[in-house]
Amino acid sequence: MEYVLRQTLERDVKLKTSALFRLPHFPSEALPPRLYTSTYFDTVDFRLARLGVILRRKVERKRVTWQLKLPRQATRLDVEMDSGRSSPPAPLEDLLFALVRREPLTAIAKLQTRRSGIRVQHDDKPIADVVFDRVRILNARRVAGHLSEIKVELRSGRGKDLAAIVKVLHEAGAYDGDSRPAVFQALNLNVSEPCLPETAPFSERLKTILQKQLRDILLHDPGTRFGKDPEELHQMRVGLRRFRALLRAARVLLEPEWHAPLQEELRWLGATLGTVRDQDVLLEQLYAEARGLPPAERKIFERLLTTFEIHRAEARRQLLDTLRSDRYLDLLGRLERAAQTPALREAPDNSLMHLAVQEFKQLIKAGKRGTAGSSDHALHQLRIHTKRTRYAAELALEPMGKPAIRFVRQTKRNQDILGRHQDDVVTEERLRQLLQTTRGVKTAFTIGQIVERLRTRRHKTKVIFPREWAKLKKRGREVFAL
Repeated sequence: MEYVLRQTLERDVKLKTSALFRLPHFPSEALPPRLYTSTYFDTVDFRLARLGVILRRKVERKRVTWQLKLPRQATRLDVEMDSGRSSPPAPLEDLLFALVRREPLTAIAKLQTRRSGIRVQHDDKPIADVVFDRVRILNARRVAGHLSEIKVELRSGRGKDLAAIVKVLHEAGAYDGDSRPAVFQALNLNVSEPCLPETAPFSERLKTILQKQLRDILLHDPGTRFGKDPEELHQMRVGLRRFRALLRAARVLLEPEWHAPLQEELRWLGATLGTVRDQDVLLEQLYAEARGLPPAERKIFERLLTTFEIHRAEARRQLLDTLRSDRYLDLLGRLERAAQTPALREAPDNSLMHLAVQEFKQLIKAGKRGTAGSSDHALHQLRIHTKRTRYAAELALEPMGKPAIRFVRQTKRNQDILGRHQDDVVTEERLRQLLQTTRGVKTAFTIGQIVERLRTRRHKTKVIFPREWAKLKKRGREVFAL
């Protein structure tokens, strides 16, 4: 049975109103009224809800749709599947393998929603929907409670359009509502991330940061399994790398016999994710380069990319095997325990700052050759040291003042510049390997054109980078008083 992955921009605002509220005038058209019933599924200990994930079976006009909703910062990843099943379909259960970890999914709530509203327009262009949701909380055959709210959902408008509509609604008597999904309100579930006070000890800060990285790993796991958007795998890998880098940054405060085996397992999973990610980056860059070629040469070059597509498919197959393995589930359990109770040992109060200072000194040492004449290898090593310094600084300088924020921001900028440079280095290397197995003057000429572009970009990076390197050193010395 087919199912469709759709990523939608989730930009909405929820409001509450009194019984006397009247909707102000907007240039609009009425939306057709809707009535649908949603049955929500989760494990008995709410593993999905704790991550802000929703799995529901929605029935509207006899059509049954299964929906999986994964939260993102500015967007929501929706997976929809038409199925008349009363229990979650196998494809959706497969996507949730890492989140539920073989725990059975069961119905946790049933809501009936009656929706009405308008579509606000400008010059016949849909800007936003203003909808009234009246929700009945069902328990067997009786109504156990009610919820009601106004939701303003942005369509093709911009952020300022959304703000303008909300302002008019506020002036008409509406007020800010509960931002949680209706099912979380009905069950009184709070899934917001913890906010630590500035005086929180290091142990609590470390746990909070590690929990955030684990959350990112888990939330991007389903999208990685689906495999349609390379950004999902990228963000999962970022969460994993940050988890590993944070443990490394705090290693002097952790028990070695606990820290070392966990790092080894993180390295194992990171290598598997990295293989597919490297193929994604390579293919994305090669297709982008192909678009700049004349039509005939572009056709020749894109035929050559079949080899890379095959390699990527094989790497992805191995990744899926890894993500279905007991070893992966065991690692997730260990990461969960690590984020809750890291094996800390006694250390001086200033040990975090000392570690950050040492990482910065190593960075300065590695960057002594950070000039236009630096080798590709030296710049790659400098990027690794920059990343380590950044994570150590984030641990030591939390909460951060403006100088520390500027320093961390500059480390990220340098990482990005050097990352793009390394991508160009790897791409040229792979093209040269491809050239050894191809024949034909036209093919060689086409590959040569792209190699020349890559070299030009690398030269520009080496020219501009010393300026960025100088900024990073200056900002770091301001923070660490060196």
